[in-house]
Amino acid sequence: MTNPFFFEIIRGAERAAAEQDYTLLVADVNESTEVERQALDRTAGIVEGIVLATSRLSDTSIRAIARRQPAVVLNRVVTDVPSVVTDNARGMRRAVEHLAQLDHRTITYLAGPEASWADGMRWRAAQEAGHEVGLRVRRLGPFAPTREGGRAAARAFAGSRTTAVVAYNDLLAIGFMQEVQSWGVSVPGDVSVVGFDDIFGADFCSPALTTVAAPLAALGKHAVTVLAERLSTVGLRGARTVVPRRPALLPAALRVRESTGPRPRRQRAWTPPPA
Repeated sequence: MTNPFFFEIIRGAERAAAEQDYTLLVADVNESTEVERQALDRTAGIVEGIVLATSRLSDTSIRAIARRQPAVVLNRVVTDVPSVVTDNARGMRRAVEHLAQLDHRTITYLAGPEASWADGMRWRAAQEAGHEVGLRVRRLGPFAPTREGGRAAARAFAGSRTTAVVAYNDLLAIGFMQEVQSWGVSVPGDVSVVGFDDIFGADFCSPALTTVAAPLAALGKHAVTVLAERLSTVGLRGARTVVPRRPALLPAALRVRESTGPRPRRQRAWTPPPA
């Protein structure tokens, strides 16, 4: 809940729930599959439907939940379960193309959690986009999707640097920037940084973060709207007869700010202080 990524998602979901005459109950599972299962078990009898946002459960577990109770998956595609996702591939392509236009030749993708569906999609899209524009892309991680994870990523990055990085999410990117800047590294003079999601505060940091903007409020609103439609259908025909719709794909856009710039002609030598 401390991750600003969820602020607008919850706000959009609340508005949609109110419009449909539902009350939204939010459970923070802290990226733990065990806590997520407990929350689902404890609330099964008191909620009519479920939106699983960035779930770390397996596809098999999610399908079992959806058979038991109407459910929608957010930020992930699960076969036979209604899903609402951002166009990760298009957003990543725009980020890689932007860095290529700035003459960067090799970039690093700072990976998020291993169990993240979005992480896998973003990594594959980065590889494909790099191949299309003739830019080499390497992967570093996984890292926690937090500022602390970004600081850890900076130390891992210091041993084998590139002139630009694309981070799994904005918090990771901001933590990375803050850490390298504390060593006297210039962003974007020495390294350009791109985040993902355009969370609240991405334009408050220094420099303001270039990021792939996800329509966060629209994600939450659309997920609840799909769930409400499914609940009305289930009431008429029964849960097992409802055919899930194809995944809803919401657009992503690149927000170019101050954290990206031209590839430095000379890479300045720098090393992090002792841990």
